[in-house]
Amino acid sequence: MSAPFDLLETDRLLSTTRAVRRRLDLERSVERELLLECISLAQQAPTASNTQSWRWMIVTDAQLRAQLAGLYREISEQALPGARKHFARDAQTERVYDSAEWLGQHLHEVPVLVIPCVENRFGPSPDAAGAASLYGSIFPAIWSFQLALRSRGLGSTLTTIHLYRADEVAKLLGIPESMTQVALLPVAYTRGTAFKPARRPPPESITHWNRWQDEDPVA
Repeated sequence: MSAPFDLLETDRLLSTTRAVRRRLDLERSVERELLLECISLAQQAPTASNTQSWRWMIVTDAQLRAQLAGLYREISEQALPGARKHFARDAQTERVYDSAEWLGQHLHEVPVLVIPCVENRFGPSPDAAGAASLYGSIFPAIWSFQLALRSRGLGSTLTTIHLYRADEVAKLLGIPESMTQVALLPVAYTRGTAFKPARRPPPESITHWNRWQDEDPVA
């Protein structure tokens, strides 16, 4: 039986939707209609109890982007050196931190900043199931949004560092207290569209069958 989609193109989309930073085109504006088109596709993602509680904060105003980027830069300059020291143990990860630091210095130049939000807030001691339900209601939509961007020649990367000062961001942008910010995505057209799959370990090395094993998983 033939597959219902063109698998070569589907797999290319899934395997080449990279976290894009340095290759964002900082000079080209992004059409509002195109962003709404991508959000419309993201609305087809599943949500917990069919709540459909996504909300999208899109920032294109240059002054607001500059203020938001200033907060982001302050946090990244404090947090990234320690994170790099702890996590960057290979050349690929070093390159990721290089580009993350670059983004912190250039975020104000990115034409569109998108903050996906979900309706509801955590209590003082959120339980694991509640947290999974809340974030599970927005992250599938975020990924669909990023795939839709990629298929239209735009790029993005999912960042969360601004959440350390989410209350200040909410005040700056007028985001209601009932909303939980979950990420910040810089969005722009990409300089070139040829992206390659990342190097990853074989799936057998991270997959367990029927029972978890302490040693490396085997097929």
